[in-house]
Amino acid sequence: MLLSTAAVAAAAFAAAPAWAQPADQLEEVIVTATRLPAVAADTPGARVIDAETIEQRGAVFAADILADVPGLSVTRTGAFGGVAQVRMRGANPGKTLVLVDGAPVNDPADINGAYDFGAFELADIDRIEVLSGPQSSLWGSDAIGGVIAFTTREVDGLRAELEAGSLATARGRLSVGTANDAYAVSAYVSQFETDGVSAADEADGNSERDGLRSTTAGGKARYAFSDTVSVDGSIRWAKAHVDIDGYPAPTYALGDTDDVQDSEQWSGVARLSARALGLSHQFSVSASDIDRTSYSGGFGSTFSGDRQVYRWQADGETSGVAYAFGAEREEASGALSSGEARDLATTSVFGVAQYDAGPLNLTGGLRYDDTDDFGAETTGRLSAAYDLAGGFTLSAAYGTGFKAPTVSQAVCDYCYAPLPWPELTAETADSVEVALGWASADGRLDGRVTAYRLNVDDEIAWRDGRYINIAKTETDGVEAEGRAALGGGFDLTLAYAWTDARDGTTDARLLRVPEHAGSATLGWSGDRLSGALTVRAEGDMDDSGGVRDGFVTANLNAAYALTDNVVLTARVENLADERYQQVLGYGEPGRTGYLGIRLRY
Repeated sequence: MLLSTAAVAAAAFAAAPAWAQPADQLEEVIVTATRLPAVAADTPGARVIDAETIEQRGAVFAADILADVPGLSVTRTGAFGGVAQVRMRGANPGKTLVLVDGAPVNDPADINGAYDFGAFELADIDRIEVLSGPQSSLWGSDAIGGVIAFTTREVDGLRAELEAGSLATARGRLSVGTANDAYAVSAYVSQFETDGVSAADEADGNSERDGLRSTTAGGKARYAFSDTVSVDGSIRWAKAHVDIDGYPAPTYALGDTDDVQDSEQWSGVARLSARALGLSHQFSVSASDIDRTSYSGGFGSTFSGDRQVYRWQADGETSGVAYAFGAEREEASGALSSGEARDLATTSVFGVAQYDAGPLNLTGGLRYDDTDDFGAETTGRLSAAYDLAGGFTLSAAYGTGFKAPTVSQAVCDYCYAPLPWPELTAETADSVEVALGWASADGRLDGRVTAYRLNVDDEIAWRDGRYINIAKTETDGVEAEGRAALGGGFDLTLAYAWTDARDGTTDARLLRVPEHAGSATLGWSGDRLSGALTVRAEGDMDDSGGVRDGFVTANLNAAYALTDNVVLTARVENLADERYQQVLGYGEPGRTGYLGIRLRY
């Protein structure tokens, strides 16, 4: 049974202490992954998670906080470092494009081209933007289901953090930098270690601990040569060693094994910005590279992939219309454990324009992608927002998307069906959504309800020993979200999603997409004490081999400022010691606690 998260949060608020300080008004949120800056409340499917929210909730990994975004289903095969994937509005994980400072970091060697969030730490992240629904008109292939864009932090001063707690867990963060109007340079490093719990559920007799050791490091810099010319760039490196479980003989059921996985990834971007011919130009080069190796029963399998994107974009404004246009070339390659390898590339041109006419805001985008191997696709998106007065805003969007076959699909990795194999075509999608938002006149309350349908055609599936274009999926959904500055230093955030994702041919529910999911976060901020209580709930979920039961869990995070520079932290995860699974057969920790200290100069 799905617990009402709103009721839990309301009860927590009723017990709130009276000494907390008044909360500020809620600020208008701007999203930038839309190529042209846009107000999130006027942009269907757009959400922003800022550094303050990440810190308030005590989120260590990206998967810890993305699960609170309505319409995102986060699944994890192992509590610490297990493969963590995101399904946006029912679309499979390979249809979510992941960006770090604008650099695509999806794994070209993954079967579906998906990104693994398992060890993605948030130590250096300043902002997360989520754009749900097809965004191919902005970002091309892989954005057929949506985009998750991470922006790293620019540091001015010194920051350090240490924390230790349950399961022999320890983590540390250190960053240092300087920043002013003319230039900025900073560097950071973070380390996380834990003995963990058994990846295979302990309730099934598994007791071997599966740990994680991860390190993340990087840097960021910018320099302005003049008012019209500047450069900036960033680089991020991450390495992880994860203990995983497998399917040992003789039962070949998920259980304790000595399997491990090592991964190493780096990404970076370099950009030149210049003002010329009445336009603002950006010339950028981004790159990412990933290597992952799994060891099972004495045998190893290695996968590697890399990607480069060369992009030019020009921005301008005339007669009340803001616009951007440009061109890019993306080149990706993947090498598989089977020995197969393939290079894939796409050349693209794009344009987007935004018109603001008082109560009406219109945004349109168009993109042409010419793949070297799978033909060309034209995608578009049109959205509108209208101020209805009284604080209400009605918005709607229609968009299309496409996804070219991955390296694994293109070479038909491990295919055993007789030749000839069918020629694959790109997957395509279209989506329509309508949203009604409201904000109070005093700026203390806002909310939005969104209804949508997402259709994916020619989805590539594995059938009878080869990949073919066969599947059609359909997702109907409703997403509701709201924020309130409650006074007395308290704020409340609510999110709920109903997601009906089905196979368009068989009408069967898609796997690993719960029909109901929601969260409620009660935050508070005083002179010295601050923190948040987050309650999350998911309903039953169809999974491989059966149905994973629904669950309710809660996390508590708190911070106490000893001085302006020294803060003590404490957090408790799985507050009620709930026994639950995110993925069928994989266990999650019981109640765990952690204490730490944070320094800022």
